[in-house]
Amino acid sequence: MSDTKENLVCPACGNTMTKIYDEEKGINIDICLDGCGGILFDNRELDKFDENIENADTILKEIKNKTFQEVDSTATRICPACNTPMVKMGAGIAGVEIDYCNVCGAKFLDNGELENIRNGIKADISNIDNIINNLYQDNLKDIIGDKNYNSVIKNSPRRQFFENLVNSYLKK
Repeated sequence: MSDTKENLVCPACGNTMTKIYDEEKGINIDICLDGCGGILFDNRELDKFDENIENADTILKEIKNKTFQEVDSTATRICPACNTPMVKMGAGIAGVEIDYCNVCGAKFLDNGELENIRNGIKADISNIDNIINNLYQDNLKDIIGDKNYNSVIKNSPRRQFFENLVNSYLKK
């Protein structure tokens, strides 16, 4: 999806979204300032704002200290750019589910989710061993077939896979 000049309708509350221009990045971000506070990112735009080391001041300044209406974050959203149902997608270790359009690549974040993603990634880096072990244990303990699988974890090739996966995500 490429940026359009027309105003889009918020997929969460139906209000008209406001285009906010980020001069540093040279892109428009659609934010629901008169409704729920949701943010729509065109294809690959979220990657420019999702980490604490990246400048998101343009967006955060617009939503700071504002009260937004509540919406059902579990409801299926329709992409405002291509009119396709969006799917829920995990946003990594921050525990946030965002709405993603499989057709045009747009991503919609409910109010507060951008901050949670940015803060969650930073906070979880300090606890990387627990993240890796939890991923391994939660997903593969049944495969091992041993109730006392803690002794197997450190040397397991499967655990190494999860360690490489987490490390590559955190060091992007």
